[in-house]
Amino acid sequence: MTQDVEMQEQQPAPSNSVSSTSPPTLQHLKDIAALIETGAYTREVRRIVRAVRWTIQLRKKLKAPLISAFLSFALLPGSEVHSRLSSYVPKGDEQDMEVDTATSATQSPAKHSLPELEIYCYLLVLIYLIDQKRYNEAKACSSASIARVRNLNRRTVDVLASRLYFYYSLSYELTGDLAEIRGNLLALHRTATLRHDELGQETLLNLLLRNYLHYNLYDQAEKLRSKAPRFEAHSNQQFCRYLFYLGKIRTIQLEYTDAKESLLQAARKAPVSALGFRVQCNKWAVIVRLLLGEIPERTVFMQKGMEKALRPYFELTNAVRIGDLELFKAVAEKFASTFSSDRTNNLIVRLRHNVIRTGLRNISISYSRISLADVAKKLRLDSANPVADAESIVSKAIRDGAIDATLDHANGWMVSKETGDIYSTNEPQIAFNSRIAFCLNMHNEAVRALRFPPNSHKEKESAEKRRERQQQEQELAKHIAEEDDDEF
Repeated sequence: MTQDVEMQEQQPAPSNSVSSTSPPTLQHLKDIAALIETGAYTREVRRIVRAVRWTIQLRKKLKAPLISAFLSFALLPGSEVHSRLSSYVPKGDEQDMEVDTATSATQSPAKHSLPELEIYCYLLVLIYLIDQKRYNEAKACSSASIARVRNLNRRTVDVLASRLYFYYSLSYELTGDLAEIRGNLLALHRTATLRHDELGQETLLNLLLRNYLHYNLYDQAEKLRSKAPRFEAHSNQQFCRYLFYLGKIRTIQLEYTDAKESLLQAARKAPVSALGFRVQCNKWAVIVRLLLGEIPERTVFMQKGMEKALRPYFELTNAVRIGDLELFKAVAEKFASTFSSDRTNNLIVRLRHNVIRTGLRNISISYSRISLADVAKKLRLDSANPVADAESIVSKAIRDGAIDATLDHANGWMVSKETGDIYSTNEPQIAFNSRIAFCLNMHNEAVRALRFPPNSHKEKESAEKRRERQQQEQELAKHIAEEDDDEF
């Protein structure tokens, strides 16, 4: 979660001067409402984005009396939406509100509430209900907000609507009713596609993928992903989540190379403050790398704040690295509950073959010739006919190129070949090629992520506009690391 950050001078100044240097939270919400109103009239979506970001910073300060006062300010008292939203907020003692009476007395509520302000009020109440763990009321509020959003086709609403979609799905997930809204999410995604709401498309696609994966419907998730419009990554947070879901789908489909690339990219692009999300990405990435026959570096498990969460996977990696089947079974049983909650227990079962292959590789390096009976004993095969199983395992490893050896069926031996010079093979070339491809891919993504003001090549920038732009860039750079991490 982001830390509470007091509003700086970048905020729009209130219509009446405030005596204190840090105005109360209600005044912050009024400033946000003014920013949304300005953005709606000028059709500047970036102002709406900034308003949402400021709201996340005030999240811990949202109390019932405060929200009730803001609803009376932003909405027309006595209107249907005001009555509906006020019913979710309990009436509190007036002295609990952090209100500057000198300021609030002179400011009058808006006579005609904009749709953007109405949707923002829905969002504010919905965040409050979820934080108060009133999930059933949050479900009702989110359903009403989605019904209202369906009737709006304004680009300035898209940012607020995408947040409503997220909390709409979250409220149903917290009550265990996620399957109920799958049809609504599909209909909303279709509507967002027809309206060219790109941010809404990305958000809803991720919510649908999460919905399918929650019930282990990987085939349906892949069909939806392949048929959906191309993901253009207008939001870094949504792109990270998309990469994570894509990595999980690719892992289940045995496409480990693509899965590894997606999971590592998701962990790298995620905000530093989104610790839980990065932990999940690293857990799946470790399993995928083990399935590929790679051994993750020790620094992966020593990342700040992740040591405890990744401890089971560190011990699992150690068992795979040694090639000890007994140790692998012990670790799998010891942390069975952890692997089950992470939904990686099926992948752990797949690792058994990799453990045997790693042990066989260590044996082939250590011995120039060894009997199949000794191979079965060292691998600790507990089957009815361990020698026959060892022969089958060795044959498959030789065919797959895992070990460089020959099998003497007559004498029952495995004869290892001498290790040659690796630099005489193509492996160094393959390694360099993969690193160069990674750097080029990162460069191309950075170029695609560049943003330029509209019509910047047609008109010259005045000094006032330049100052405003630089101020916005500084503000964005300050908050980009902690932006929207509640989604993770």
